Formats: sequence, C-alpha cells, structure tokens
Amino acid sequence: MKVYKFGGASVKDAAGVRNLLDIVKDENNLFIIVSAMGKTTNALEGVFAAMQQGDEELAMQRIDQSYQYHRTIIDELLGADKTIEQVDTLFEQLRNIVRNTIYRASDAELWYDTIVAFGELVSTTIISNYLNGHGVENKWIDMRRAFLTEQRHKDANVNIEATAVRLKREIEGSTVSVFVGQGFIGGAPDGTTTTLGREGSDYSAAIVAHVLDAESMSVWKDVDGILNADPKIFPDAKKIERLNYTDTIEMAYSGAQIIHPKTIKPLEQKNIPLYVRPFGNKHASGSVITGDVERAYEPIMIQKSNQVLLNLHSRDLSFVLEEKFAKVFSTLDSHRIRTNLVHNSAVNLYMCVDASWHIDDAISELRAEGFDVEKSDDVVLVTIRYYNEELYHRYAFDKRIIIKQTTPHSLRFVRTNEEE
Repeated sequence: MKVYKFGGASVKDAAGVRNLLDIVKDENNLFIIVSAMGKTTNALEGVFAAMQQGDEELAMQRIDQSYQYHRTIIDELLGADKTIEQVDTLFEQLRNIVRNTIYRASDAELWYDTIVAFGELVSTTIISNYLNGHGVENKWIDMRRAFLTEQRHKDANVNIEATAVRLKREIEGSTVSVFVGQGFIGGAPDGTTTTLGREGSDYSAAIVAHVLDAESMSVWKDVDGILNADPKIFPDAKKIERLNYTDTIEMAYSGAQIIHPKTIKPLEQKNIPLYVRPFGNKHASGSVITGDVERAYEPIMIQKSNQVLLNLHSRDLSFVLEEKFAKVFSTLDSHRIRTNLVHNSAVNLYMCVDASWHIDDAISELRAEGFDVEKSDDVVLVTIRYYNEELYHRYAFDKRIIIKQTTPHSLRFVRTNEEE
C-alpha cells in the first residue's frame, strides 16, 4: 500500500484533477488523501464568520459562491449537462446547518469544524466520481467514520488504536484496491465532526500510512521538493534532497509550510519514508524524509508570521518558573492557543504565541491569577537552524528584535513586523 496526499493547490481546478488522474491511473493498492479544493477552506471560514454574525443571507451567498466554484470544475470535467448528486446533497446539508442552527459562542469550535469539513467532503466526492468514470475504480471513504479523535474541536489528535480498527473495517472486503478519503477531518466520540488543525491533511495521510503499514507516503505539492527557506522571504532558498525526521519536525514546529508538525511521529514509528514531490512532474525525485539521514547540510530559515508576544510579570514577585508555569500553560491550552517560544527571567515570562480568537480571554484569566500582562500584536518569529557565521551577523543584530535565543544549532528571535 502507498499513500498519496494532494493539497488544495494541486486540485484547485479541472486541470489539477486531470493531473491527479494522470499520477494515480497506473497505481494499485493506493490510498489517496485529498484536501479541499483551492481556497475552499477560507471560503467556508467566511460562511462560519457570517453564521457567527447571525447574517444568514450572507452565509447563503457565500455557500452559493462555493457551490458555483465547484460546479465550474464539475462542468469542465464531466460536461455542463452532468451533475454529481452527492455534491448537491452535501451543499444542501450545509445550507440546512446554517438555517437551523442556534449559534452560541461557546460552541464556536464545534460549528467551525462542522462547516469547514464540507470542503474535503465535496472535493473527494468530485475526485472519486471522476476517477471511477476514467478507469480508476475506487471506494470513497468517510474519514469522519474512519478516524476517531479526541473530544476536541479545531485541533484534535487521532486515537490511532481505535482508528486502526475503524479504518481497516472500511477497506476490508473491498473489490477495489484504490481508496479516496478526506484529509483534515475526523469524528469525535460523541459523533460530531472534528478537524485536525490547518494543513492537517498531511497528518491524516500519515495516520493512514501508519495504520496500513504503507511502503511510503507521498505529498504532491506545487514545488520541486522541500526548500530550506521560503523563497518569497529568503531569495537564496535551496532544495533539500534528503532530510531526517527530527529536522523536519523542527522545521514544521517553527512554522515552515511544508509538513504538518504532527505528521512525522506516525511515520517515524514505522520508518515509513515521506516523499515531497512536484505535482506537475510525477517522474521528478522531489525530496525524501527518512530515518537514515544524519542532518540537513543547508541552513534552514523559517519565518512565522501572525504571532503575538505576551509579557507576563508576576505582581507578587514570586518565581514564575517554579510556581506559575503550569497555570500559564494550562490557561493557554484551554483557549487553544499554541506557544512557539518561551523566554523567562525570575519574575518575567515572555511567550510568543499564535494569534487566536480567544487571546484576550486568556489574558483576562492570567491577570486574574496575579499577572500583569502586556501584549504586542503582529510580531514575527524567525528561526535559523544550522546557522553559520555569515547568517548570524546578517540577522542577529536586527534593530527590530525584541527577544533573541541562541544555541549551538539554532538562532531564534521575535521581532516587530514593520519594515526597516
């Protein structure tokens, strides 16, 4: 069994879906994980935002726009006189959710997951139908039934042991050897839909590869492979041919948009190689992540935007590290706020965290616990792994830096986002 994962950019239009067919048409024993098409997740976030505002008309307009986008792809693939009944049914289900839901802010994550999951359900329905019509017989899998997650919305972890039973049940006895399932989504113990975090389709594919003892997992992207930096930010970016699991996790955790951070562990546990391959050239080698590589030999440079810097000061001068860490982290976790860098002194604690809907609520709780809290919005976290002397002198003395941490292998700093 091989596992192929296709991201939204790879299937954003009819040409992308045809290219997917070209990649998979000669494969057997294949499990295909697909993301929502193009910017559909963003569009469905707009539906959710309208629902939050109580604006049903706006929500319906945005649903209709998403439907027309997918309808255009179907027309180009199948012809204007063809319909996919399951797609129409999914969009009607989405409209009914908006019509019939009494929205409460306390249920925000639940309804977010319920709504955005339709992106993957629709994309896989279209692709499964298209493949079946072009000689690639396959079975469509509802990953909400196959993946059992924790009872947590918007960033759920998968219960691998329970999922193994469910997923194998879905494919056992099938008369076909190609399967199509959604990335990013699963099901909670109470039966509601969960999502695995943005870009969570990589994690979905890794779980499938782990459970089915796949020989390999391939992520098909609109790049030649893994680069050591984002070329839009760092013009000297270079391709990395081979990378080990540890360096990949460090890159992903620091904000590199290559692989979801939770992807690597399920693969590493069974030493399954992960290929990052160019969607436009199925014969290109791309990059490979495996356990038999010592380390990366190019410096790895990552910039993570949309960050917030919190400065916590203990009013009673108690030692933050010894007495208050547990409370601080549990408060942030309860509000689904991810911490990316920590820097402390005896009574001050700096934390660089992802921007979140709930950050002001978390700050209020921390203030109630005896902290003075200062917030700096729109900061940037930069990580340079395996820096050299030239890179250190180029970046470490930036006047915009607020906090800097240096180890023998990594330079990390938080800076303001304004131009020099």
